[in-house]
Amino acid sequence: MAVSPQAFPPRKRRPSAGAFISPKLSDQSLLRCLLLVCQEISSLESRGFLLRRTTLSMTRKSKLLAILFEDIVRSSITYLSPSALLCFQEMYILLQRIQTLIEDSSHGSKMWLLIQNESLANSFHELTLDLSTLLDILPVKELNLNDDVEEVVALLRAQCARSTEAFVDPKDENLRLQVCSMLDRLKKEIVPDHSELSEIFVHLGIRDSSNCREELESLQDEFQNQPDDKSKSQLVSLTGLVRYAKCVLFGASTPSSDLTRLKSSSELAFPVDFRCPISLELMRDPVAVATGQTYDRESIKLWIESGHNTCPKTGQTLAHTNLIPNRALKNLIAMWCRQQRIPFEHADNKDKVSAVKKNKAALEATRMTASFLVNKLSLSQSIEAADGVVYELRSLAKTDSDCRACIAEAGAIPLLVRHLGSDIGRDHPNLQVNAVTTILNLSILEANKTRIMETDGALNGVVEVLRSGATWEAKGNAAATIFSLSGVQAYRKKLGRKTRVIKALVELAREGPGFSKRDAMVAILNLAGEREAVARLVEGGVVEMTVQVMEGLPEEAVTVLEVVVRGGGMVAIAAAYGAIRNLGVVLREGSDRARESAAATLVTICRKGGSETVAELASIPGIERVIWELMGTGTVRARRKAASLLRILRRWAAGLDGDHVAEGYSTIVSSSTTAMVSS
Repeated sequence: MAVSPQAFPPRKRRPSAGAFISPKLSDQSLLRCLLLVCQEISSLESRGFLLRRTTLSMTRKSKLLAILFEDIVRSSITYLSPSALLCFQEMYILLQRIQTLIEDSSHGSKMWLLIQNESLANSFHELTLDLSTLLDILPVKELNLNDDVEEVVALLRAQCARSTEAFVDPKDENLRLQVCSMLDRLKKEIVPDHSELSEIFVHLGIRDSSNCREELESLQDEFQNQPDDKSKSQLVSLTGLVRYAKCVLFGASTPSSDLTRLKSSSELAFPVDFRCPISLELMRDPVAVATGQTYDRESIKLWIESGHNTCPKTGQTLAHTNLIPNRALKNLIAMWCRQQRIPFEHADNKDKVSAVKKNKAALEATRMTASFLVNKLSLSQSIEAADGVVYELRSLAKTDSDCRACIAEAGAIPLLVRHLGSDIGRDHPNLQVNAVTTILNLSILEANKTRIMETDGALNGVVEVLRSGATWEAKGNAAATIFSLSGVQAYRKKLGRKTRVIKALVELAREGPGFSKRDAMVAILNLAGEREAVARLVEGGVVEMTVQVMEGLPEEAVTVLEVVVRGGGMVAIAAAYGAIRNLGVVLREGSDRARESAAATLVTICRKGGSETVAELASIPGIERVIWELMGTGTVRARRKAASLLRILRRWAAGLDGDHVAEGYSTIVSSSTTAMVSS
């Protein structure tokens, strides 16, 4: 539900030699640039624990080179021979590569740098050999250097010539072998020795929970930079090990900076056409169905797999269930996300990621982490300790499906239910938020939906948070949990029969802040897929609520109103009478999607609501002109609905609406009334 605010896209580390190009500069400018790069390399400190000796050797060589270029620049040489110019151009490229390698070997993931230790050492050695070659062909006599500088060049040549092989510190290599051995033992389901694990992390400079979080973020960045599955698989294993060590070595923690609710995509002011009509979230993988409507693949697949054979937006029966990728829209969304610096992950990338996540070491590390945390939660003697553990479970459950499965299998759900009560919310609101959010994250996995619904008190606990949670965040995440659980048709029916669920969702949509309103709206929209639930929604005041929030959230409100009116019978039509003028405003001023839904809703109201509803629509000043404009500029469906509206208005004006309005009306009244009585 939430997304991490990170830069997009991350810089690719360790560019290849071909990534650098020779500058087209004058002779003097090139020499000054060479001097500047040498000075920059000389000023770099080796902050890393790895390759310290090699890095210091390279910075010393750069200092000697700086002496050479400083002398040449001072001599105000006006012309370089072709051989000298070519040599200096190649040296400029080489120095850029050296600078990049030193910077990257001093930053980033410490675990990954350790695993890549030998490869990095070889890279430094290759650069040293390249520098030695350039110094050998450098026409020193043409440069008119003074004797001291010539001696410096000779010294530099001698130093480079002595580099016969890459140097790997034996201590670093032993540490690397320790980590690799620990990953191998994980594959065999052997729990890592805590003292050995602690020793490794001390040597890496990872000394507390905060360092672990930084390391995990660095590993995620490295994952995005790797082109091959083998490297990605190694990184996933390392991530699992660090995550386990974070909990075992440093204990659960709830950093204050993370208690603030992260913005979900529904809170961002992104273009409405980028929002999925089902989830109301930013579409990651937009696909078109048979009716031409576009949805996010994950949402529409869940809709179809739940037994629906209709288009959620139009209500039309789908001629087929093929999902056609909307690549043009996906590219637009990706471009917009890049401009806004919002992470955007293509579905094909997700598939590639999942292909490398299934490695034994990572899975066992995840299982051990989940078991450790759940066991610790069961033994927690204080609320503060429980809060830290639940927060760690919340973070872990947000990661991926394997983590969600391992947490649930370890028995976390009954323990989380204990922390949903109003007494916890009153005295420890953060714990309640963390508990309900963990259940929300767990519910994303299909198998966990059943576990949650079958756990004693779990559903009642979520509903209690929805009704009387201590914070809006807790209520909003409880609503999102209802939405997630209602993805299964049997559970959607069960939830739709609970009057207190309906009333709590309507109240949250009416009173909550923006993010909570949207979470409630999404849940209501899902429940409205069941006709019996629609009757209870209408009785619970959903129509009046949508009228109230339509000005602030027009797209969400009109979408909910369209679905409810279409399936709600006489009571819904009567309740929607007061919404006609608001719908007219949306028809004139709303987004394309909102205008489309408004037109469809008005057609339903006018067809089934009698001449009074048509008269109310006709009384809106300039409504015919608005409908004409929609017929010319709206979406395909909007133009079709606008044409229907215009026909209805003209039939009404001619006194020909009687037969038209009565069609199918009595059966709708009967079914709606029966459903309401049974509640």
